[in-house]
Amino acid sequence: MRDETKVIHIGNKAIGGKNPILIQSMTNTKTEDVKATVAQILELEAAGCDIIRCAVPTKEAAEAFTEIKRQIHIPLVADIHFDYRLAIAAIERGADKIRINPGNIGSADRVKAVVDVAKERNIPIRVGVNSGSLEKNFLERYHGVTAEGIVESALDKVHIIEDLGYDNLVISIKSSDVSMCVKAHELIAKQCNYPLHVGITESGTVLSGNIKSAVGLGIILYQGIGNTIRVSLTGNPVEEVKSAKLILKTLGLRKGGVELVSCPTCGRTQIDLISLAGQVENMIQDIDLDVKVAVMGCAVNGPGEAKEADIGIAGGKGEGLLIKKGQIIRKVPESQLLSVLREELLNMQAEKNSK
Repeated sequence: MRDETKVIHIGNKAIGGKNPILIQSMTNTKTEDVKATVAQILELEAAGCDIIRCAVPTKEAAEAFTEIKRQIHIPLVADIHFDYRLAIAAIERGADKIRINPGNIGSADRVKAVVDVAKERNIPIRVGVNSGSLEKNFLERYHGVTAEGIVESALDKVHIIEDLGYDNLVISIKSSDVSMCVKAHELIAKQCNYPLHVGITESGTVLSGNIKSAVGLGIILYQGIGNTIRVSLTGNPVEEVKSAKLILKTLGLRKGGVELVSCPTCGRTQIDLISLAGQVENMIQDIDLDVKVAVMGCAVNGPGEAKEADIGIAGGKGEGLLIKKGQIIRKVPESQLLSVLREELLNMQAEKNSK
């Protein structure tokens, strides 16, 4: 069961309550470069991104929000550090949410100035605390970076904003240490009712980052904790969205989209299965079907192993089989396997859309 937190509206999206978990990513372009930033956001939208965050390190970046928002279709979040004036400027130029750490914004007056503008326009504030930014007093109290210290620091910032009369809040607590991150989310979920943005920060490259994120997010989400997620990777942000979709689908938290299963290859394999599986994975990205596709390397055992899939292909020497629900439909040349599979999937999609 999902934890039913307070419902927060971010642009045309809603999180918390019974709303589905949404996928976030962050652009790595210069926000001031509107053309490049919009191009990347549109690519992320196509991949399945629900909410996008952009860094706002300069006045020019904040000013770019007006035009960026005009050209995209998903909520736009401003990521602010240190300068409270940039937070205000981003809100005034259309940001659907801002991400701040009140601890590095400055004096209480500056925090209040940001909160007042957010309150006036009913713009949510995401309060973010990372293990790397834990304040000295919490480090001393807990003898280093701990889950307890991260949670107390985050709630301390939340109370600052609550005391200013505002509770349109989302909380984000992250650590690059998976176990610490899991524990921190377990603790904070018991202590507040705000939606949580979940992720393993600075998780690493596409390979190591995916493994750490899948483990950490899998444990957290399985407990019903979390309302938005980001898989933080050192790489193309599109890979973050692909990974997030797979994590949610694997946990049964998101429906739709083609699921790919493929065998690990063995000595019986007589086809370039590794390449074929990769091509299929790329080919299915734009197909809107809730089906399971199998890619098998053995024409002998493939049909049986793929019987739980809706459709699949199994390779042999120079040829392969098209399979549906474990039944062989027809034999085709190896060079046509990919195109035949795509044709079948597109026919299934057309049939679905005609109903």
